Amino acid sequence: MGDPIYLDYNATTPMAPEVLEAMAGSLRDDWGNPSSDHVYGRRARESVERARGQVASLLGCDGDEVVFTSGGTESNNAAILGLAEALADRGRHVVTSAVEHPAVEHACVALQGRGYEVTRVPVDGQGRLDPAAVDSALRPDTVLVSLMHANNETGVLLPIAEVGALARARGIAFHTDAAQSVGKLPVRVNELGVDLLTLAGHKLYGPKGIGALYLRRGTPFSPYLLGAGHEGGRRSGTEPVPLIVGLGAACALAEAGLPERRRHLTELRDRLEARLREDFPDLVVHGGEAERLPNTLDAAIPGAEVSVLMAALEGVAAGSGAACHSGTTTPSRVLRAMGVPDALGRCTLRLTVGSPTTAGEVDRAAQRIAEAARRVRAAART
Repeated sequence: MGDPIYLDYNATTPMAPEVLEAMAGSLRDDWGNPSSDHVYGRRARESVERARGQVASLLGCDGDEVVFTSGGTESNNAAILGLAEALADRGRHVVTSAVEHPAVEHACVALQGRGYEVTRVPVDGQGRLDPAAVDSALRPDTVLVSLMHANNETGVLLPIAEVGALARARGIAFHTDAAQSVGKLPVRVNELGVDLLTLAGHKLYGPKGIGALYLRRGTPFSPYLLGAGHEGGRRSGTEPVPLIVGLGAACALAEAGLPERRRHLTELRDRLEARLREDFPDLVVHGGEAERLPNTLDAAIPGAEVSVLMAALEGVAAGSGAACHSGTTTPSRVLRAMGVPDALGRCTLRLTVGSPTTAGEVDRAAQRIAEAARRVRAAART
């Protein structure tokens, strides 16, 4: 049968050939320390700054507003903890949503352990968030709003531009985790109205272990990695030049091919949903009525518990809308926040297509999922 058809692009992406090529050259040539003043250091530093410009171009910001990090988790932690600490004397209240990635949610929990209050704004049954609910949650002591641009499970988009305008009118800093949306949708910091933004390399065909934090010039920030003052004093540690070069190359690719990629992903996602619905008219698409990422289909086949389905499914690598461990299946926190019944949450597959996905792969994957689901349903009835 060969390698399984990969439908888990929201978890990670393979590196693009152009990224691999750029990194290979950097591994060979950019071995100097970018902080050194001799030719080897200058060569490495030039590669870092070239990549910084590529990231900035994709986001529509200036290069000195891009801080390289180890990935999305560090960027989210740095944004939330770094800004909260910098503004601790102004207030100790943070607003976020009930469906954030664990890297944001756990950072907020850490703040609560330090005496901060955190308001988690709910979403509706489609995963949508009402900007008015955010506005109502803002207080005189609110120092930060942190909302994801697109949910990693359902793909549902949050109203970042609308909330950005509300936050700016109140003089409140605004962070968005855009790890899932960068490379799939236009993500321009001024259009979104954000002060901080998270980007992760391995979500857009770049390498793992590298990300970036957009930090609007003048935004208060207290770095929590301390050392020799790299990245303009905002994130200490010798720069991993080949990884940074890879991130820059991935951002350049994302910017160049965005309209066509978006069309391709939308067509394949809709094709996958249509094929599955032919076999299962009772298919439930979480967030199906909301504006979503073009590549994401978070769908439940009632009666086919995902832990059993994944074990029966051959030839398809997919994600799950539930955590499967110790013989039990726990629906995701996101689905529960949307009010999805646990019985349906336990039957949810997260299917995400990517740039390399073909229509033929979608058709074959749908057939294999349908065959496995029918077997699971039949076994459950006996």
